[in-house]
Amino acid sequence: MHTDEQELTLRERRVLEAVIHTFVDTAAPAASRAVALDFNLGVSPATIRNTMSDLARKGYLTQTHPSAGRTPTDKAYRYYVDTLMKIQQLSADEVAQVQATVAETNAEQELLSRAVLALSVLSHELGLGLGPQIGGGVLERIELVGLSSERMLIVLAVDSGPVRTIYVEAPRPVTDDVLSSLAQFLNERLAGRKLQEIRETYRDRLSDGPSEHADLLNIFLEQADTAFATEPSIESVVLGPASSLADQPEFADREGLRTLIELTEQKELLARALEKRRAEGIVISIGGEHAQEPLLDFSLVTTQYEMAGVRGTIGVIGPTRMPYERVVALVEYTARLLSSLPDRSA
Repeated sequence: MHTDEQELTLRERRVLEAVIHTFVDTAAPAASRAVALDFNLGVSPATIRNTMSDLARKGYLTQTHPSAGRTPTDKAYRYYVDTLMKIQQLSADEVAQVQATVAETNAEQELLSRAVLALSVLSHELGLGLGPQIGGGVLERIELVGLSSERMLIVLAVDSGPVRTIYVEAPRPVTDDVLSSLAQFLNERLAGRKLQEIRETYRDRLSDGPSEHADLLNIFLEQADTAFATEPSIESVVLGPASSLADQPEFADREGLRTLIELTEQKELLARALEKRRAEGIVISIGGEHAQEPLLDFSLVTTQYEMAGVRGTIGVIGPTRMPYERVVALVEYTARLLSSLPDRSA
């Protein structure tokens, strides 16, 4: 929450809110006369101009040159979302559009993509999501399948998320009975536990494996870090269409459009950014609050959803000039909708 900033007077708060709404709606710096005409603040344009000057001195507003209007800073948006924002209620039509878009698929793996698409279309920002991270998922079973005398397949089935398969070279010819015996040992020691727990303890759990199959067990141990990996991958990042965002004034020129294209191409960066956002409820980060250079001109609004007992992240990214009160409402509702869908993996 907003605790360490200079306290604003009631008039400063009302003027700041008016400037933010003006800039969000028009993408143009707010002039004192326009604010006076559009908002019933009960004071003259001169008083509004003086108040805007006070807000600029406190770091909430800036202007490109003396005759220009004022634009909000990252500090202003942070104050707004922490102190002034009133989350909008979605209209019945907006709710219906989200529901209809998500309902266009029966495939569980496509639900997040449909939800991200709905967010992109309705928010006019770039919807994005991180698929359910199976670090909290439970390993159901391990299977070892002989493909030839020299190759075998390690299959891991997790209670949420896709089956993982790893092809490995066998150190010697192995029979199906040998593979079945080793798989039984692995399942006795590892099945029924969360992947994160397995990743941290598998060497101790498998330290007393059958000596006659030590070479095969070593092959499995060499692949374990990959098999039980819990970090997000670029494949788990889902992006909506960038066309809605590209229509915004920030991306009208070539440089702005290049910035947007570069952002959509950096899925690894987005995966890391989304993975860090595991707090309960809505998380909003604004402009310079991001540590990563490509995100400094953007705001990111996300929350968690849960599918098949495993959590993922969904939200939108867009310019700091964002209608936060509406975006928050859209993100919250879409996440609740995803979380409320029946488990289709059963």
